[in-house]
Amino acid sequence: MKEARWLLLIHQLPPKPDYFRVKIWRRLQTLGAVAIKNSVYALPFSAQATEDFQWLRKEITAGGGEASVCRATFVDGLSDPEIEALFRAARDAEYAELTSAAEQTGSSTDIARLERRLRDITALDHFGAEGRKAAEAAMAKRKTQATSRRKETRSTHRRGVTWLTRPDVHVDRIASAWLIKRFIDPKARFVFGESREGAVTFDMFEGDYTHEGDRCTFEVLMQRFTLDQDPALRAIGEMVHDVDLKDGKFGREETPGFARLISGIVHRHARDAARIERGAELLNDLYESVRQSPPAR
Repeated sequence: MKEARWLLLIHQLPPKPDYFRVKIWRRLQTLGAVAIKNSVYALPFSAQATEDFQWLRKEITAGGGEASVCRATFVDGLSDPEIEALFRAARDAEYAELTSAAEQTGSSTDIARLERRLRDITALDHFGAEGRKAAEAAMAKRKTQATSRRKETRSTHRRGVTWLTRPDVHVDRIASAWLIKRFIDPKARFVFGESREGAVTFDMFEGDYTHEGDRCTFEVLMQRFTLDQDPALRAIGEMVHDVDLKDGKFGREETPGFARLISGIVHRHARDAARIERGAELLNDLYESVRQSPPAR
């Protein structure tokens, strides 16, 4: 008798709550299981797959549903090659999504995240999906470009230059000036107004460093100068992003308090230089606090 190659999870979920159904579906996606039919999911048989499905069965029954785990051989209907094709199709869809994301990103943080995602997908690629080569090639290309861009930035940037931005600075320019002075150009001088020959421009139209896509200038500076590997700076960058762009992308619990403090600096100080000086004191303290105990999202 042919050895049973497949492990099946057969379940029935309660109609409510909706979040529970979504939770189980996401867990199945994380495990790399494919749907054989409604409420029947398969994995190649292994000790790990057995443990994973058993834990999921307990989770389903604890949530008011019903579930069984069994080892199976298909004798009619779906053939083994057809089931393998389902797994390859699922992985190909994930590889294609990752390839598209890799082609659009330039952030070191995003590249690291996509590398982890690629490892997760390949770990579930039991039958050699064709999309793996394209995904690996896209990641290798993006990493090479990011490395070249970082080397170019380091080699061309001069220290002690004049940094120019628009007058009436607010959160992004205050924070960017602090980032420049503390981590990029300790001898930087800041001026405000129209273009000036020889000045490096930031957070202004067609500036050397300004908004890119949905990233604020602070985030762009972090990425261009390879500072986005610092967890404390990333946390501050998320606060700056949400205050500046007002899109609630990160939703850190510290952001409203940070916004109030920046607003106070802006209202108290009319001169841009004073705002940047006072903002630097605030951000130095915030950085040390976050570095010692990174706040959770």
